[in-house]
Amino acid sequence: MMLNGRGGMLRNAATPFGKLLNWSAASSSARTSKLFVGGLSYDTNETTLKDTFSQYGDVIAVRVICHPTMGKSKAFGFVTFSSEDEAAAAVRKMNGEELDGRIIRVHYSDCG
Repeated sequence: MMLNGRGGMLRNAATPFGKLLNWSAASSSARTSKLFVGGLSYDTNETTLKDTFSQYGDVIAVRVICHPTMGKSKAFGFVTFSSEDEAAAAVRKMNGEELDGRIIRVHYSDCG
């Protein structure tokens, strides 16, 4: 039995941390239609991202992540395609390419 800092019993204390967060080797390598796009220019907006990635398939969602109070881009975002095959094509073609003057990184997203 393990106790938390207040003397209460911890549940599932023997459960590995990754399992608590629903991470596994299988899920990290599983194909998905949601892509992470990093290294964006601070000027890249969702319209530009969608237009750029639409050449590889049907983009159903685009999100550039911004600071919650300042509203400035955090230089990364997500692009979701309607199929895994379209997402795979975008990863192959866009990873390491230039967009708005910056070399971007594109890979499968671990976020659901």
